[in-house]
Amino acid sequence: MSDNRIQGAAKKASGAIKEAAGKVTNDPSLEAKGKAEKTVGGVQNKVGKVQDALR
Repeated sequence: MSDNRIQGAAKKASGAIKEAAGKVTNDPSLEAKGKAEKTVGGVQNKVGKVQDALR
């Protein structure tokens, strides 16, 4: 399993937590950061999947 898949999944989970915390605390900035981190994590995870497929 590619390191990108692992790191991407971790970023995606971390982003989801930040997004939820932003919603609960009514902090739009934190919510936006969480959404952005989730997106970056998803892309990184997909890159890892492609790397794994090429192996």
